[in-house]
Amino acid sequence: MGRLFGTDGVRGLAGVDVTAELALGLAQSAAFVLGRDARTESRRATAIVARDPRVSGEFIAAAVAAGLASAGVDVLDAGVIPTPAAAYLVADTGADFGVMVSASHNPAPDNGIKFFAAGGRKLADEIEDEIEAAMQRPHAGTTGREVGRIRRFADAEDRYVVHLLGTLEGVRLDGLHVVLDCAHGAAAGISPEVFSDAGAKVTVIGNDPDGFNINDGIGSTHLEQLIETVRSTGADLGIAHDGDADRCLAVDADGAVVDGDRIMAILALSMAGRGKLEQNTLVATVMSNLGLKLAMSDNGIDVIETGVGDRYVLEAINAHGYSLGGEQSGHVIMSEHATTGDGILTGLHIAAEIARTGKPESELAKCMTVYPQVLVNVRGVD
Repeated sequence: MGRLFGTDGVRGLAGVDVTAELALGLAQSAAFVLGRDARTESRRATAIVARDPRVSGEFIAAAVAAGLASAGVDVLDAGVIPTPAAAYLVADTGADFGVMVSASHNPAPDNGIKFFAAGGRKLADEIEDEIEAAMQRPHAGTTGREVGRIRRFADAEDRYVVHLLGTLEGVRLDGLHVVLDCAHGAAAGISPEVFSDAGAKVTVIGNDPDGFNINDGIGSTHLEQLIETVRSTGADLGIAHDGDADRCLAVDADGAVVDGDRIMAILALSMAGRGKLEQNTLVATVMSNLGLKLAMSDNGIDVIETGVGDRYVLEAINAHGYSLGGEQSGHVIMSEHATTGDGILTGLHIAAEIARTGKPESELAKCMTVYPQVLVNVRGVD
């Protein structure tokens, strides 16, 4: 049997690979491993539980909460919020850990379970292995006053919205027309509010999640509707999220796509100019376009390359104290404000740079030339 945890938690077909039984057992084992510090300090551990709007998330999140409470962990049920919101709230509340039920950009039948350690950071491989190993051992249940409580986290969205707006440091988006594609996902209840509160005129598509339509022909993996809406409304830019809003792609006023590499280039130059780019370094993956590296070099910015996957970008950022990194796919990490990729935060700061400079997105994106790029799969030798 292969490793249970993949590159971004446990993921598969809901009800077949990701079952209520698996969720319950995984949560109980996570309580044992991630609640260790609380037990050492003779206190009850607390966990944030959240999900995206796909229908299977209802039973999986319920099973997770039941597993945690049965193991003596108090649960704050944040309901449907973005993955980066869950990570932020773990840090903001001082919770011992968090659990996000989501399959990100995957279709609705899939789902997944990922954990955040204290501080809202992704788990190291060895901690995931410890949780998986703990699933093979019986755990004594709790009784009476030792049983955890499950409470609704009523102001989860509001805390996250206030946090996002605070990152703008006074920059307003007045006069900007932004089209938001929420992928019928977790961003639907938050992204339009944030951009509106920041002063932008907002047109929204993909904001009617029904549990089954998440990522269905819309969102960051299907940009056609966003491009059409930006053009037809005469908007200044479009922002596309995926199902759990941990990534962001953009579209300029002409409908041209601005991918993660160009987004990183725009933000890196902005942050460097404002003294916000730690060690004058950007973290990217080996998949990033050559044009990004050349553009950064031309502007005196170093580029550190990692393997493919936002977890490797995060590892480099955390190990060396860098402030910006990401992937061509739109996972962008701004470590001053987030512990993981945050699509709403990223989109907000793209819009803020347009407002700050008075330049259209198409002009800002010219800071980088995209070179032809071919991906080739090579079969390994057994």
